[in-house]
Amino acid sequence: MKKKLLLTSAIVLLSILLLAIGFLIMITVTDYIPEEIEEIEVINNPQRILHHQQPFSVVTFNIGYGGMDRDQDFFMDGGKMSRSSSEAQTQANLTAVTSLLIEAKADFYLLQEIDTHSSRSYHINQADAISQALPGYSTVFAYNYKTLWVPVPVFNPMGTVNSGLLTLSTYNSNRNRRFDLPGKESWPIQQLDLDRAFIESRYPVNNGKELVLVNLHLSAFDKEGYIRKQQLDYLSRYLEQEQAKDSYIIVGGDWNHSLPGTDTDDFTTTQEWPEWLAEMPESFHPDGFQWVADKTSPTVRTADIPYEEGINFRAVIDGFLVSSNVGITSVHTADLHYKNSDHNPVIAQFYLK
Repeated sequence: MKKKLLLTSAIVLLSILLLAIGFLIMITVTDYIPEEIEEIEVINNPQRILHHQQPFSVVTFNIGYGGMDRDQDFFMDGGKMSRSSSEAQTQANLTAVTSLLIEAKADFYLLQEIDTHSSRSYHINQADAISQALPGYSTVFAYNYKTLWVPVPVFNPMGTVNSGLLTLSTYNSNRNRRFDLPGKESWPIQQLDLDRAFIESRYPVNNGKELVLVNLHLSAFDKEGYIRKQQLDYLSRYLEQEQAKDSYIIVGGDWNHSLPGTDTDDFTTTQEWPEWLAEMPESFHPDGFQWVADKTSPTVRTADIPYEEGINFRAVIDGFLVSSNVGITSVHTADLHYKNSDHNPVIAQFYLK
């Protein structure tokens, strides 16, 4: 009897080991490994051309894959959930987001955490849904998270993830590219993690110059800060190169850093500063650029617990960095109290000098 029990235990352990080895082989073989720079197709490219001195609006919004509404927490923040609470709630969140975008009537949208076919968002193609809701806009999409299966949390795994960045515009673009950001986790964590990137979209201006619009989503959960530093160094070099071309440059998105000129103490909370959030280092300040953010309203909340006014830690991590030849008319964060996402959208109006 004892030998039989030992044999059964050995078979079970061997089966688990073989499954683990098989899983590691699977995620390694199917790992998404993009080139450093890749061309992206633009769909429905308008013929409208930008004019200098003419104002235009830009919205940046991390929609939280349609699953991070105010009643939701997230396991990477210390919560329990890895998926949206239901397909119906995912659809409700997505409908609310698209309604907001339609109502804003912005010229450009820089959107992050847009799922196309993910377990966590019930396989709803959010890029298609948003594009169809805004038929007069061009669409440019690039993956920054593409993995066959994320096995954690164990009892409610995130599962398949296909997600990325989405840029929409009412102006003609002559080139769109995906730039892969440096700084990777070690194997096999990287095979389950995001491949951080930014989208570069180039728009001709009537004075012969170009507007370079960058849609980015930088790393979080980088305790030592090594990955963040590599990404910011890479971005800094990129901006210097574009500035040397005398381009107009607007960088917008989810920086996952507390932005300069903002103060988290302005927002009531009972929580401590979260581990995933970093302050923007003083070393990252490209010459001739300025930050554009609404310091009066937070853009993100902690997600270790569902949202409760005055409890969750809040900060300004979504906003813009612009070159000196870009004029700023206004910037405003729409405080939606995290009803349909763990972020708030930021709306800015600019003009090209």
